[in-house]
Amino acid sequence: MIRSALLLATLAAVPLAHAAPDLATVSERSGFTATGRYDEVIKLCGAFQQAYPKQVKCFQFGTTPEGRPMMALAVTRANAFTPEAARKQKLPVTLIQGGIHAGEIDGKDAGFLAVREMLENRIAQGALDKQVLIFVPVFNVDGHERFAKWNRPNQRGPVEMGWRTTAQNFNLNRDYMKADAPEMQAMLKLVNDWDPLTYVDLHVTDGAMFQHDVSIQVEPVNSGDLEFRKAGLALRTNVIADITKEGSSPQSYYMSFVENDNPASGFRNTVYEPRFSTGYFLLRNRMSLLVETHSWKDYPTRVRITHNAIVSILNQVAAHGKEWQQLAFDADARATRIAGQPVALSYKTTDKTTMVDFQGYAYTRTMSDVSGMMMTHYDETRPQVWHVPLRDEVVDDLQVKAPGAGYVVPAAFAQMVAARLVQHGIGFRKLDRALDQVNVETFRADKATFSAGSFESHQRLTVQGTWKQEPRAVAKGSLFVPIAQPKARLVMALFEPQAPDSLLAWGEFNNAFERKEYMEEYVAEDVAREQMAKDPALAAEFRRKVESDAAFARNPHARLEFFARRHPSWDERLNLYPVMRSDTVL
Repeated sequence: MIRSALLLATLAAVPLAHAAPDLATVSERSGFTATGRYDEVIKLCGAFQQAYPKQVKCFQFGTTPEGRPMMALAVTRANAFTPEAARKQKLPVTLIQGGIHAGEIDGKDAGFLAVREMLENRIAQGALDKQVLIFVPVFNVDGHERFAKWNRPNQRGPVEMGWRTTAQNFNLNRDYMKADAPEMQAMLKLVNDWDPLTYVDLHVTDGAMFQHDVSIQVEPVNSGDLEFRKAGLALRTNVIADITKEGSSPQSYYMSFVENDNPASGFRNTVYEPRFSTGYFLLRNRMSLLVETHSWKDYPTRVRITHNAIVSILNQVAAHGKEWQQLAFDADARATRIAGQPVALSYKTTDKTTMVDFQGYAYTRTMSDVSGMMMTHYDETRPQVWHVPLRDEVVDDLQVKAPGAGYVVPAAFAQMVAARLVQHGIGFRKLDRALDQVNVETFRADKATFSAGSFESHQRLTVQGTWKQEPRAVAKGSLFVPIAQPKARLVMALFEPQAPDSLLAWGEFNNAFERKEYMEEYVAEDVAREQMAKDPALAAEFRRKVESDAAFARNPHARLEFFARRHPSWDERLNLYPVMRSDTVL
């Protein structure tokens, strides 16, 4: 699968002659055909610190469910090996992670290579003087050790690789908001401690065969704080320019067809939900950069491209980090004043289309006698320009006005929610006394729809309804989560019930939308007659509904529920979202 001429060109582009033997990876030794097991990461982490004790600190930041250490390297020439030291020197922090999907392991081998070359002063001279690099070679460690050939059948190399999900079968790049996985909880603590200005997520894309070799996506560009988007756009523009000079042909959108397996359908740019890394960090007013090398390029090529991207990112942060850091802090300050303002919680791509020339290959689409559907066959010997549509106008979708003061979480849910808030580094306080008849906003669902199946171990929930003013008692031990804090957007993304990755959407409050108390039907029959006898207007309303609503008229349970809802035994908390909004500080 690996072309020898390309391999020789790659090795020339990434020279290895001066590699210290104890710092060279299995991948380098194999000519970038293989990748090492996780014990190599542990060994290299310590070896880098031993070889460069004034520039590298190797440390463990978590433990996986199968008991493996999660290792990271802090790399800098500024003697800032703790978060406190970095903050004291006002140094921007760049966190680069490989192997969140452990079969897509380019980032591990490219990262170790780039770190060593920087320490040898062969590349990115001066970059480590102006920032702290936190390098996590493998995020999904247990998945990395589910090691085998063909774990990625549509990927060219390495010979063996890890698995996409964790030992608990979590996809970590769906877990940033709900943070179920112990690995994600460890990562969020690392992020809370170091507060990286730039979070870099290294992947290998799935998809079709084409000539382009990498996509570079950054947020905030189409989302988040308007002023801070300038920093995200500059980072994306500069990195694309840098790696283009190195021979790559990058795109700024994920290169997946609008219609599966149909190149003519073109592409769509988008803003990802905050379950993904690129959708999450904009809520913290920080930048995230997604590197997606192309799976059908061979492993030497992909490692080289990822290496070049890492070098570019570190150079860009060294050159502009102070400026971008100030833009991030300014966005933090604006977030503390977001109360009462409309805030976008989701985004959509419009139908506005631009025709683009995309470097593909000749292909045919024919009916398959195996699957019974259209199949695409690519001819890599015949490069071809595809003139295809690109939908790249992204606009706000769900907009919600921020509460005047914050959110109130009832005492019954305080323990669960507090744990989530701590994981995300969000400020809150526990109320030390009960409050009677507080004027708050409550959300009652007019319609609640549970997902038909499980997704990432959750039964998700979508609701329709509105916030309305209502006096409610607030018990001692409830939580007050102020909106006036730098992570205000993240607060809203967690608590607004219709946000795509809210606690409600992930099913954390499903019990509130399940009916638990019932009136027996023989009792309900008598109750209905008693209610109509006492209230002629109610009887008339019932008759009108029977005559005008055929579905209601055919449904005996709905007919009895009409009266049950008007009985004192009806559960007034059914479909009441437990979290409240407040315009006053509690």
